[in-house]
Amino acid sequence: MYKEYFGFSEWPFSIVPNSRYLYLSQRHQEAIAYLKSGLTSGGGMAMLTGEVGTGKTTVAKSMLSNLDSATKAGLILNPTFSSIELLQAVCDEYAIEYSANASLKDLSQAIHHYLLANHAQGVQTLLVIDEAQHLAPDVLEQLRLITNLETESQKLLKVLLVGQPELQQKLQWPQLRQLAQRITGRYHLLPLDADETDAYIRFRLATAGGSVTLFSKKMVSVIARYTQGIPRLINLVCDESLKMAHHAGMPALTVNLVTQACESVMAYQMPSTHLQPSKSVNHSWKYAAALAIGCSIAYAALPNIERFTQQQLAQVLPIIDSEPQVEIVEQIALASEAKATINQGLTVEGALRDLYQTWGYRASMFDTLCLEDSDSVMNCRMALGTIKDVIDMNMPVVLTLRLDGQTRFAVLNQLTTESFVLLIDDKELTLPLDWLGQLWTGEYRYLWMSQFDETLRQGMQGESIEALNSKLAAVFGEQVESKRVFDDSLKRRVEAFQRWQGMAVDGIAGKQTLTRLDLMTQAQAPTLIVDQEVM
Repeated sequence: MYKEYFGFSEWPFSIVPNSRYLYLSQRHQEAIAYLKSGLTSGGGMAMLTGEVGTGKTTVAKSMLSNLDSATKAGLILNPTFSSIELLQAVCDEYAIEYSANASLKDLSQAIHHYLLANHAQGVQTLLVIDEAQHLAPDVLEQLRLITNLETESQKLLKVLLVGQPELQQKLQWPQLRQLAQRITGRYHLLPLDADETDAYIRFRLATAGGSVTLFSKKMVSVIARYTQGIPRLINLVCDESLKMAHHAGMPALTVNLVTQACESVMAYQMPSTHLQPSKSVNHSWKYAAALAIGCSIAYAALPNIERFTQQQLAQVLPIIDSEPQVEIVEQIALASEAKATINQGLTVEGALRDLYQTWGYRASMFDTLCLEDSDSVMNCRMALGTIKDVIDMNMPVVLTLRLDGQTRFAVLNQLTTESFVLLIDDKELTLPLDWLGQLWTGEYRYLWMSQFDETLRQGMQGESIEALNSKLAAVFGEQVESKRVFDDSLKRRVEAFQRWQGMAVDGIAGKQTLTRLDLMTQAQAPTLIVDQEVM
């Protein structure tokens, strides 16, 4: 391998966490200062956001490693919990004892007693929750409640929420306004600029015992442009460049080779809408084509999924990249029938009834409330996101639309390379593709069927474990072997799935892991994406 070939003592661009390779740019140091200020000024909560791979976890772990003995810290890495599971996780992290059948009230009291005992000894308690964008609204509200205990001058529990930009959006929801008001320190971590990218690469090369001149200024400029300064992507590109050079027997890197490495790595990455300048409110459709490439590995594992072909991508790009010639209101004014249909103004309950019908079900009154913890045969969830998330599921969803200053709801029922179809009160409305980004607010609701009602861990057994094993076999394209015990081999396969899906890797099949697995194995689900070649 290239380690010895280029004279390294260890792998310089491994993405496995290693404290020796902790590189704190000026932005990272600034983030730490802001967050510390927010947590020590009497407030109870701080928030760190940033794109995937920008170093959020690095900042959090750096803060934790530099705490003094007067602070007791806990770190939760996979927060896909229900309210009671969150409190159980907090108790587990601080070794707080509780009974197996403890209620929310019991767990809250146990935590409060622990916090008071720490305060009496002059110890401040800090809880860091990574990947916090996955926390459901009711769980975030429970988190707010356990931070209520305070003295006259400070909170007894300090909380640092670390998450992707969707966390910022989630905290704008009306039901979370009380939580949002408690956040006294906020920092959004931006990617590295070109100079910081150069310093980052040189730091890792030097730490691994290699030559810091392996990547020239021109090469670094190419890497910075392709990766947008995201450290994790920089690692992948640099590692690929060195592999390619070693395989070709080249004594040094070239700009052309580094460019090829960038294109190879970035072909499977989804450009972030949060990093791109945009003139309109929502141009997330500009990345639909990139998503279809970036998710090709995941889609390849699923049978009978119709998806955009390379030829169709070429057709889509000009549509989604073009700016509207006139404002959307003027466009819709030219199509009075379309405007009138949308303005019929279905309630969210009515739109959900239509969504249930696409699955072949008649929704009850309770079904249309879209409660996460219901007894319905279908699960329902509301989310904020981009078209990336919707295409990834490849199922109809209820969209929240905005037209003439009014909120409307409709089912996004079909998607082609030229148009999309809304289902409104049993009527189908076909609209040009470039209208969607102008109408949609980013909020959507979706359905799925689940076989799981609890978190699955090593040592458990039964039908749920058998279902977990079968679903993993389906997404990995493996032959299904009967397994009813959550053993070491099943844990490794759960870890492999989590790593593949970009989740926190802990081998525990929690809510996030099981939901993603469910969504990828919905054999009876209606399909959103329509391949025009078969229409």
